[in-house]
Amino acid sequence: MTIKQKTTVLISGNFNVLHPGHLRLFRFAKELGSKLIVAVESDRMAGIHAHINEQYRLEGIQSNNWVDEAFIMDQSILQIIEKIRPDIVLKGKEHELKYNPELETLAKYGGRLIFGSGEVVFSSLDLMRKEFQDVNSENIIAPIAFMNRHGISKANLINLIGAYKKLRVCVIGDMILDEYITCQPLGMSEEDPTIVVTPLDSKKFIGGAGIVAAHAAGLGANSELISVIGDDASAKYVELALLEAGVQSNLIKDDSRPTTLKQRFRTMGKTLLRVSHLHQGAVSKNLQDKLYEKIISALDRVDVMIFSDFNYGCLPQELVDKAIFAASKKKVMLLADSQSSSQTGDISRFYGMKLITPTEREARLAMRDSESGLVVLAEKLRHQSRAENIFLKLGGEGLLVHAHNLSENDWITDRVDALNNSPKDVAGAGDSMLVASAMTLAAGGTIWDAACLGSLAAAIQIASVGNKPMNAREMISIMQSK
Repeated sequence: MTIKQKTTVLISGNFNVLHPGHLRLFRFAKELGSKLIVAVESDRMAGIHAHINEQYRLEGIQSNNWVDEAFIMDQSILQIIEKIRPDIVLKGKEHELKYNPELETLAKYGGRLIFGSGEVVFSSLDLMRKEFQDVNSENIIAPIAFMNRHGISKANLINLIGAYKKLRVCVIGDMILDEYITCQPLGMSEEDPTIVVTPLDSKKFIGGAGIVAAHAAGLGANSELISVIGDDASAKYVELALLEAGVQSNLIKDDSRPTTLKQRFRTMGKTLLRVSHLHQGAVSKNLQDKLYEKIISALDRVDVMIFSDFNYGCLPQELVDKAIFAASKKKVMLLADSQSSSQTGDISRFYGMKLITPTEREARLAMRDSESGLVVLAEKLRHQSRAENIFLKLGGEGLLVHAHNLSENDWITDRVDALNNSPKDVAGAGDSMLVASAMTLAAGGTIWDAACLGSLAAAIQIASVGNKPMNAREMISIMQSK
């Protein structure tokens, strides 16, 4: 049963111990209405049934994220209903066959009395929510052997993280909104071999170039984003989320295309299905000119510019070429990533970057090469793109670093092992690696320092579900503990 809209639901009780039965009832209330009010009986009203002080019972209710408002009730429930006039009073199923004095009071103004205890989904829903909150740093390791080979100390890496706050970063690319929809499995359909689920909860994250800019802000930099969004509800969410993340957004609205929305339907820690709402064609020439104006303006105030390309049309080649030329004249450090997971891209089209960070698949797509070894592949890509350094992302096999050796004017290759072999959600690993690596280089670190901190950032990102902004304090804390 779903009523929703602007509906107020009232629940009352003692709430000595907030147990799963209460939480199921609260969740059911939020399915019924948009606002849940909980009245906690005072010590005086509860009498011998109050085993815990009223203030502690109230605080327990207020800490629950289903509850919008809670208060101590020192009057009868009928007086409270007369005063608040809720649309719905919700009581547990056990009261359905008993006398309920609320009915008469509710009937006076058209309120409803509903009985229900919610479905038995609390435990799984609670576990799923913890996926988004908990970061299991126990599975993260430090690349000690790699650090020893390149004379890297923890102290120096921590100092570089501390220097992030002095940087000014600009990110250009496709804006994406990610939505994780938590589902309860119901079983297999009898009509055809289809898994049937019911959605329980959803959580949204800024993605694409937006999360890259949010990572930069979370790591302490002055961060700005240049991108295109639609004129829709997703765009409004994106604007508020970027503001909350501390990103200065320069967003151009295009009412001819939606804000890219990617939905992931998950259950029991696994993704069942992904659905993408998007338009992949290039933005119009008029919008390209507006984007270029914003890029030219940003070049006067930034240290590093990052192209975050998801191949959804925000970065046509002509715009990329003009931006690279203008940035090179200003001597702004340039880095790029061009993702090709479910789409086709070409990382080599970003010429002369300080660093590019493709996956092996993306490198092979760009080179049209499915046979060469990794080092040969990296060198081919370096030669075609004229990149100074390449991080070839190998998933569970870690990172291949193909780096410019300035002292001998050639290129040397090394590898960083995967620093987290028990990922919860690999989405966003490349974004966090890109930002941490870019900021390390801009802060004066070597390419080897960047490989260490980029790999650490990716390991932290995949330790929880959802693409959440990085945090400098968290990086330092984990680095110190390893």
